[in-house]
Amino acid sequence: MEAELAALAASGATTLVGLMVSESWSQARERVVRFFGRGGADGTADEELRLSEEELVAARASEDELAMADIEAEWRMRLRRALQADPGAAEELRSLLAELAPGAGSGTSVTVNNSVNGVVRNGPVIQGQQISHLTFHSSRSVPPGQSAG
Repeated sequence: MEAELAALAASGATTLVGLMVSESWSQARERVVRFFGRGGADGTADEELRLSEEELVAARASEDELAMADIEAEWRMRLRRALQADPGAAEELRSLLAELAPGAGSGTSVTVNNSVNGVVRNGPVIQGQQISHLTFHSSRSVPPGQSAG
């Protein structure tokens, strides 16, 4: 059970940190504060989330991977402690993550079918739904069996 709670806390921290730098954070933040405030727990989560958000934005701007990892680790430990203190919170966290996870509830799916017929292409082919920051370097060499001009 401990490993399951640790995995849930890690997933929660990853989702939480990802949401902090997204457009949906203001709505998600209220839900996260309620999660940490259940059962009369101390009310410091709101301020700590605000500070973490500021630190995360600054770390991303300066491309400080270590600081970003530290923020995630901090929330992973906080979630883990919350789950250990109240095992019933696991189901609430699972439900919260299902609602808040990027793309959750969007109901959109994409089906892509590719068919290549009769032409030989010598270059990269990539298929995916969301792809960014790609760079291709290609030599202009002539493929075997074709003339240069």
